[in-house]
Amino acid sequence: MFNIPINLTCVEEHVLGDEHAAKHLGSGDVKVLSTPSMIAFMERTSMKCVQKYLPPEYTTVGTVINVKHLNPAPTSGVVIVESKLIARDGRRLLFEVKAYYKDKLIGEGLHERFIVEREKFVEKLRKLY
Repeated sequence: MFNIPINLTCVEEHVLGDEHAAKHLGSGDVKVLSTPSMIAFMERTSMKCVQKYLPPEYTTVGTVINVKHLNPAPTSGVVIVESKLIARDGRRLLFEVKAYYKDKLIGEGLHERFIVEREKFVEKLRKLY
C-alpha cells in the first residue's frame, strides 16, 4: 500500500538554542542539550523522511522510542540527526536513529512510527475523550 523503501536514510541539521537546554526544559539543571530535545529531533527527522512517500491525507505518529543519550552537547551550534528506515511491516515503521554534535555521536537508538490517516486518527481521539 505504501511504497517506502527500506534503508531510506535522511539527515537533518537542527540548530540549537537555549530552549533545547535541560535546564530550560526542567529535565536537568545544566545548560546542555536535553534528552527530550534530542528525541524530538530524532522523531521530526524520521517523520519528515517518510512523509513524501505518503498520500497527503496520511502522516506518521511516534509509538516507541528507545535511545541512549551518550554524550553532552552545548546549546549552541548544530546537531545532525540521521534516521534510517530499517524495517516496515504494514503501517509500522522502524528507524535506526543517531545524533551527532560535530563528529561526536551523542545519541543513538530505535524509533517506531505508525502510518495513520489524519482524519481517522483525530476522530478516534474525539471518541476517546
